[in-house]
Amino acid sequence: MTVPEALIAFSLAAGLLTITPGLDTALVLRTAAVDGAKSAWLAAVGIGLGTLVWGGAVALGLGALLAASQLAFEVLKWAGAAYLVWLGLQLIFRPRDRFELGGAGGAARPLVWLRRGLFTNLLNPKVGVFYVSFLPQFLPKGVPGAPFMFGLACLHVAMGIVWFAALIGATRPIAGALQKTSVVRWLDRLTGGVFLGFGVRLALERR
Repeated sequence: MTVPEALIAFSLAAGLLTITPGLDTALVLRTAAVDGAKSAWLAAVGIGLGTLVWGGAVALGLGALLAASQLAFEVLKWAGAAYLVWLGLQLIFRPRDRFELGGAGGAARPLVWLRRGLFTNLLNPKVGVFYVSFLPQFLPKGVPGAPFMFGLACLHVAMGIVWFAALIGATRPIAGALQKTSVVRWLDRLTGGVFLGFGVRLALERR
């Protein structure tokens, strides 16, 4: 895989992941609806910072391991493949019927929303586990692991900011669409298919 091919493949997969409803989407939508656009943007920035922290930690650790150890590469490859296949099958065969936005958050000081967005990601180990499974698949041969994978994490954050801008700008229409069973099921199954494909590809990958 060349660098342009890796960037294109990652952009497609990460873009789909970004628009699939989850905790981050719920936090931004709920904050925009209850506390306004400014608070929602602070929450979005906090989420992005949390993602960068996870991306940096995973990139540095994985970069060192993958460069130094064939055994680490194999263990990580099979663990990542198994996790992505399991996650994909769960989304395909057990898609959600609803996307819950939760209750209103109430008024809060501006920096509270920045911290809330930050800790939403930092205290969610699933983000780190997913990055461990996901980022190495897009590492081209001969490219230093740590800076490239951190660059992918930055690209993912940029996509998230664009998506959050769309959410904040059209809170009511998008929130309404995400409450529809057909939309939620379609997004879950589509994302599950992508994860399943990447899991199989990772299992077949050779160093």
